[in-house]
Amino acid sequence: MPADLAVIGLGPFGLPLAQAAVAAGIPTVGYRTGPEPGSLSPAEQRRMLAQGFRVTTSAAELGRVRTAVICAPTAPAADGGLDLGQVEAAARTLAAQLRPHTTVILESPVPPGTTEGPLLRLLESGSGLRAGRDFHLAHCPSRVDPGNRDHTPANTPKVIGGLTPACTESAAAFYGRITDKVVRARGPREAETVQLLETNFRHVNIALVNEMAALCHDLGIDLWDVLRCAETKPFGFLTFRPGPGVGGHTVPQDLTAHAGRTLRMAELAQEVNGRMPRYVVQRAAALLNEHGKSARGARVLLLGVTYKADLADLQGSPAQEIAVRLMELGASVSYHDPHVPSWNVLDRPVPRADSLYEAAADADLTILLQQHRTYDLQGLSVKAQLLLDTRGATPTGAAHRL
Repeated sequence: MPADLAVIGLGPFGLPLAQAAVAAGIPTVGYRTGPEPGSLSPAEQRRMLAQGFRVTTSAAELGRVRTAVICAPTAPAADGGLDLGQVEAAARTLAAQLRPHTTVILESPVPPGTTEGPLLRLLESGSGLRAGRDFHLAHCPSRVDPGNRDHTPANTPKVIGGLTPACTESAAAFYGRITDKVVRARGPREAETVQLLETNFRHVNIALVNEMAALCHDLGIDLWDVLRCAETKPFGFLTFRPGPGVGGHTVPQDLTAHAGRTLRMAELAQEVNGRMPRYVVQRAAALLNEHGKSARGARVLLLGVTYKADLADLQGSPAQEIAVRLMELGASVSYHDPHVPSWNVLDRPVPRADSLYEAAADADLTILLQQHRTYDLQGLSVKAQLLLDTRGATPTGAAHRL
């Protein structure tokens, strides 16, 4: 049976969209753009297949749908911008199959101007069709929060910016089948910039609280008590918490390569957040020293090496740099993570602890990097010889906190 929807790119942006579409009863086909680690569990993916979702390697099927959404991943480029290689490859593949009256939507994080610039040109030159006349073209910033059970695609508003008003309405009609609310932007550039603002908002606020963590430690102030009190303010404050670094699939954008300028706040945020793995290692070495031990030769156990709790995704996880820096100091590093059966650092496998409590009791220092639900933090704080909690997840007084 022909599908109504083709999701091009089955990574962290595409799989959640396909899952939401299948749940809404939309016949959906998925087309891979490359090796793409997704954020859905094997059980969730099996459920999608049972509901009729199909994965295809045949580009011809992209020409048999009413709506095609490009969700190819983007990554930081060497020039500080974003690498749009997979987005462009997806556009070329789709263009060769594109039929009149199809609605094409870009969900990948891209610099403002991409949809009505490079994407439009690739689609038009490859298809011989004209955007806004022969087919609809729009941008919809991806709003995915893996593992969040409160905010799902069904209750998260979708922002739509079309090339023309008709393009906007066509895309809005599609997303109206998936979500409760559709918000119409003035155009593609505005919709693309929504993603830019939302991503940088997160990074800037995490950077602020990360700097507060270092300041409070130096001044002997309990940051976590400060946050507990501050979050009672009912206006003008949103709670962000410090951590060992920022991971994930959306990164703060430097627009120099695309717009000839930078967002200074985003640039500073990236600098601050990028220093956190080094700061965690400094705190770890200081803790060991305070307890009469050297980092050289110390047994250090890392708990939770994914970028987010309760996920198997390692994209951008600060655990990688923390492990490297500890190894450079001469520490013997092992890890425990129920979602990661094997983990390589510097092209070498890191020993995986089978028993959490035994490993924590044996380690000179245990560092909690990610608070997976399966972790009994009260029990862990009792068993561990020395515990550094970078997430503020352990009971007050049970561990040394960031």
